[in-house]
Amino acid sequence: MDKRTDLHTILLNLINNTNVYFQPPESIKMDYPCIIYSRDKINSDYANNRKYAHSTRYQITAIDRNPDSLWQLDILDLPLCQHVRHFVHDGLHHDVYEIYF
Repeated sequence: MDKRTDLHTILLNLINNTNVYFQPPESIKMDYPCIIYSRDKINSDYANNRKYAHSTRYQITAIDRNPDSLWQLDILDLPLCQHVRHFVHDGLHHDVYEIYF
């Protein structure tokens, strides 16, 4: 399995349903609560003027009608994850996270 697939499995277990979407097209109808995630950035580490490691950052957006959903806090327990912002759109609460995975 690749790392992104591993992250997908972890997110499925956190939300306890199948509503986890990787870079979904705009045409897809999503069910809530859900998690949307996408690749955000790749960092490279250097030594002796050469790249020796890469780390991929993903943006995770947890969406729920309930502003107090506890499952969203479980995302913060993932290593190298931080909460970036919260916003409300169309009555849905969005919590955005960044994670290096």
